[in-house]
Amino acid sequence: MAHESVDEPIKDTAEEWRVTASETPFTGNKTGVRTDTVVMPDGSTAKRDYQTHPGSVAVLALDEQDRVLVLNQYRHPVRQRLWEIPAGLLDVPGENPLRAAQRELYEEAHVKAEDWRVLTDVYTTPGGCDEAVRIFLARGLSDVEGERFAVEHEELDMEVARIPLALLARGVLKGELHNNCLVVGVLSAMAALAGDGLEALRPADAPWPARPFEA
Repeated sequence: MAHESVDEPIKDTAEEWRVTASETPFTGNKTGVRTDTVVMPDGSTAKRDYQTHPGSVAVLALDEQDRVLVLNQYRHPVRQRLWEIPAGLLDVPGENPLRAAQRELYEEAHVKAEDWRVLTDVYTTPGGCDEAVRIFLARGLSDVEGERFAVEHEELDMEVARIPLALLARGVLKGELHNNCLVVGVLSAMAALAGDGLEALRPADAPWPARPFEA
């Protein structure tokens, strides 16, 4: 396979190979498993198993001291306590991702933000799951008055902290921080700061083809 040198920007494109059969052997509370029979380019067929997911939002909340609001909680599938940024599922199909992100920041950290922008959009594991995540940058942080949201399960043991962005970036590159949204969010913010700046990020209501929403 020849390697082509490309000097222009590249981007992902929509494409859908023909599916001749589809079944859902498992449906859980929020996610499921689907098996599709897909027609390959040579005309043969192959089965593809993947997890179906409603989509998620995450928030890189950056304060005036360039500290990021992070959470520490136990994640059973990987048997570790991970440092993460606030995140949550899109519970309702077509839900506005900005409102979902604002809800997660409030529920998990009891914080609100005045300035919201889209930091980046990612597929977490496109080889085996259709989960799409929109990561927002939130600034102009302030504590929310009133009672805190009632937490349960893993969140009962959750720790909240504010850590300098540069310190988190070093932790990512040293292999000490592993949460997908934290890694992508922190490195994206560092890239934005080193490039065109945070003001050049997309607006909070930018289109999201992976999970279309209503304003």
